[in-house]
Amino acid sequence: MSREGSVRRPACRLTAGRSESLEETVAEEVAIALVYNGISHAVMMATPCDLEDFAHGFSLTERIVERSSEIYDIEVEPVGRGIEVRLEIAAQRMAGLQQRRRSLAGRTGCGLCGVDSLEAALRSVAAVCDPQPVARLAIERAMAGLPEHQRINRVNGATHAAGWASADGTLVAVREDVGRHNALDKLAGALAQSGSAEPGGFVVVTSRCSYEMVQKAAAIGASAIAAVSAPTSLAIETAEQAGVALAAFVREGRLTVYAHAERIVA
Repeated sequence: MSREGSVRRPACRLTAGRSESLEETVAEEVAIALVYNGISHAVMMATPCDLEDFAHGFSLTERIVERSSEIYDIEVEPVGRGIEVRLEIAAQRMAGLQQRRRSLAGRTGCGLCGVDSLEAALRSVAAVCDPQPVARLAIERAMAGLPEHQRINRVNGATHAAGWASADGTLVAVREDVGRHNALDKLAGALAQSGSAEPGGFVVVTSRCSYEMVQKAAAIGASAIAAVSAPTSLAIETAEQAGVALAAFVREGRLTVYAHAERIVA
């Protein structure tokens, strides 16, 4: 495991009448176990970098803890072919976690695997406090700026990115992962630890926009989430309920707004 997000692997390129042996750079995908107070809670397939951010953000967006101060310690430890991320959290939150009796078995691109009831899968999303208008040009600026910050994707071409932009579209933080939900959790953790998620900021993602992406953006306090691809119907409904403006198909000087269009201003 490289911890840089990419590894070299042998491959064979086939063209008409010939074959060529070569080495290719590919995205690294590793089993990451999140262990709370000595008890394994979730195993996610993820890119093995920024794992403290990942664990921190996952804990917040999944409501395992209510605030960063309830996370006392995070340790990252390779174990066999995977990695354990061991967290010490407040006893009250650990008791709540045990009551939920959830066991997640995550796969790349899947944020709800292993949830054992409809109620758990479709939990209510708290509304964002005082969401601000977001300029269309700010969204376009932030999305256009993402490639410059996608260090891992430039090498392997296989990772998603999630970025936090200030009101004028300046990217404050960007995180990458093979899983779009993981990238957003990493971003949430980075923002929580740096305190840089200022009011009026918004999230941009290099993926489609599903329910859980909106849920995580709302947990960060984003005024909007903007995606390069399509939203789902449940993502739109959730964004409407949470007060998060939802824009999609942000490409080449255009975008489509699906929720709270009145807050995307020219």
